[in-house]
Formats: sequence, structure tokens, C-alpha cells
Amino acid sequence: MTRAPLPDFYDDLDATFAELWRLLAEGAAQGRSGFHLPALATLGPDGPRLRTVVLREADAESGTLRFHCDRRSDKAAEILANPACALAAYDEASKIQIRIEGRATLHTDDAVAEAAWAGSRAMSRVCYGADPAPGTALPAGGAYTLPDENAAASLGRPHFAAVRVRAARLDFLYLDRRGHRRAAWTRGQGDWTGGWIAP
Repeated sequence: MTRAPLPDFYDDLDATFAELWRLLAEGAAQGRSGFHLPALATLGPDGPRLRTVVLREADAESGTLRFHCDRRSDKAAEILANPACALAAYDEASKIQIRIEGRATLHTDDAVAEAAWAGSRAMSRVCYGADPAPGTALPAGGAYTLPDENAAASLGRPHFAAVRVRAARLDFLYLDRRGHRRAAWTRGQGDWTGGWIAP
């Protein structure tokens, strides 16, 4: 049985860093990517909270990621109270895990939020017009309302928020029987510094 060749980034730290950002950008653009739906960890009043978000943008140049949320949600409140957060995703096909630690900023009424709202599909806007707010106790599973796509344009916008995460630490893990490869980078005032670490 012939094994697939090792990827070009296997023993190349710079190529691994580039692959990490390429995969995140691909995850933001392609719904079928294993990096499209990372888990987001925030700090709530009683400890860590975890949920899945939809990755909307990954910008290697600025070292930032973007996802959206309802500003009435717990995650929005948690980000405002403590912006430290982490994201993690694993793609089974490529056998790659990417973890990001950084600080999140909630954008509600600025150019970042406006551009993100303008770029959102009509069906995505419907969620932000839900009544009552996310996390509200319901008497029955379907005891909430969603506006139609036309009404969502005005009803959803007041509840919409874009979240930008400025990455401060990156961790890349590639699994292979011939030898795993793991690397990590941290960012101080400007440039990234990194190296190989034990898997």
C-alpha cells in the first residue's frame, strides 16, 4: 500500500504558518471546510463557556478572525466583560487542528458591523430578528418567532454584532502515522514568532 506523500509544509515552519492562514481563509469562504465552524470559548460569570460559531473572515495580514453574533446573547455579554477568548477547529480530512487564542472586540454600530451586515445573506439576517432574545426560557420548543427575510433587514440589524478576534497565539497540529507535526506562534507588539513544539 502506497502512502500519500507528506505535505509540503511538513518540515517547513514558514509553509506551516502560511497553510494555517490558508486553511482559515478557506474555512471562512467554504461551508464544507472543517474550519468553517470553529468552537469558541469565552469566560462567563461561572467559568468557561463553549459554543460553535460560523467563521466569516480570516485575515493573515492583520492576524484577525471575524464571526457574527446576536448582541443580546450571552457570548456578546461575555466578550464585553472579558475579551479573552479561544477558537478551535479540526478538519478530519486533512487531519489538522488549529487553535487560536486572542482578544475579541464586539462591533455593533460602526463600519465593521455595517460592512458585515451588508455582506450577510438575507436568510442569515432572519436569526437576528428572533423574538425573544437568544437564551430566553420558553414554555415550548417552538414558542419564538422569526421575521420573514424582508422584515429581517430592519428587525435584525439592531441585534446584529460582528466580532473580531485579534489572534495572539496560534497552534497548528498535523497528524500523520509517520510523525505528527505541531507548531505554535505568539505575537507581541507586531511580528509573529514561533517554532516547532512536541505534539
